[in-house]
Amino acid sequence: MSSPRLRVLPHLLLALFLTFAGTYQASAQDAQAVSKEGVTPGATDGAAPATGGGDAAAISAGDALFKGNCAQCHAVNDKVVGPALAGVEKRRPISWLIPWVKNSSKVVASGDAYAVKLFNEYQKQQMPSFALTDKEITSIFAYVKSAEGGTKQAETPGGVTTENSPKADEGGAAKYVDILLIVLVVVLIVLVVTLVIIGNLMRDVLRGRKDLNGRDVEVLEQRTDWSKIYRSPVLRGIVGTVFALVLLYEGVQQVMAVGLTQGYQPTQPIAFSHKLHAGEHQINCAYCHTSVYKSKSANIPSANICMNCHSQIKTESPEIKKIYRAIERKQPVQWVRIHNLPDLAYFNHSQHTQVGGLECQTCHGPIEKMDVVYQYSALTMGWCINCHRETPLNTKGNGYYDALVKLHDSKNAGAPFTVSSNGGTECSKCHY
Repeated sequence: MSSPRLRVLPHLLLALFLTFAGTYQASAQDAQAVSKEGVTPGATDGAAPATGGGDAAAISAGDALFKGNCAQCHAVNDKVVGPALAGVEKRRPISWLIPWVKNSSKVVASGDAYAVKLFNEYQKQQMPSFALTDKEITSIFAYVKSAEGGTKQAETPGGVTTENSPKADEGGAAKYVDILLIVLVVVLIVLVVTLVIIGNLMRDVLRGRKDLNGRDVEVLEQRTDWSKIYRSPVLRGIVGTVFALVLLYEGVQQVMAVGLTQGYQPTQPIAFSHKLHAGEHQINCAYCHTSVYKSKSANIPSANICMNCHSQIKTESPEIKKIYRAIERKQPVQWVRIHNLPDLAYFNHSQHTQVGGLECQTCHGPIEKMDVVYQYSALTMGWCINCHRETPLNTKGNGYYDALVKLHDSKNAGAPFTVSSNGGTECSKCHY
């Protein structure tokens, strides 16, 4: 009568373990649904435009222009390199602001009292001239007006809006998953210890009984013979097979990884932090990599771009002094290249960023969170081809695609028109 009680202990432990594992998996999935790492194309499509009046299209256009041209030195509600722009149309009329944005030096040289005062107030730092149309400048100030007095938020270069707080991405359901995990682990340990104590007590009680039959005594006094298990040919065969498979798997992985540099993170000559510049200060990628939307390659920033800000900011920093020395010696900063495709493969940045509308994070990962940049994606041929097979093309309003889409739909009803549908997986697209 005792053996069934003793045999139930392993089943209880197994049930507890499965319950714990299932609960944790469900909680982890909930947390993952709330907070995801990285940015995917189109993740912010359909996001509501900023509130506060003005035409929604103009505000949206102004938002993009502000981030690409103004955000390096200005914020709407805070003073950065230049003054906060909130209420700027109350201080100066739009007829004054347009020529100021186009060529502030000309306005200062004209002797305008407000322009001269502003120029002197900010240590005579020259604001760059911008080749923008009147409509574009007006849309920028429409965006500024819509964002005045709003909740402080930081928008990363990938377009994901988050609270401007160092703890923003640590909140949500993730912290509750950690707490739940700790509680479940503690409860499981307590239950295991309790069951072990109960099992030992039951053995002590049963040993003192006189009515046990031979089977009960055998179960009660049984011990695990580990030497038999160790010498078992079945166990040795299983262990040997697993070991051989692990060695084979690792060998294949090492061979397949020849020539791959995913995770490559070299030390740069200057400790430049993308997390600080692109993340906290929200400097648009195109401000430094000026050719990313219009050239085959994303250029390495020149020292002059750094000096646009660092001629006034952190001038005594040892890292900034390295830029000064490079300029004095008339030598470029020797940045170490991280993303390097083989010469046999053709890749065009502008085709992907300007035409395809891809965000930088699609290939480079959460660049705005990296203190030291590393190669985030594999950048292999298979990785590129999978992207071409899965990424749909935006063909609306482009007559070039009309016949192709019609032909595609007639033979592939219901299937999306992807880059692959347009010949994006043909060898000659990248190798010629």
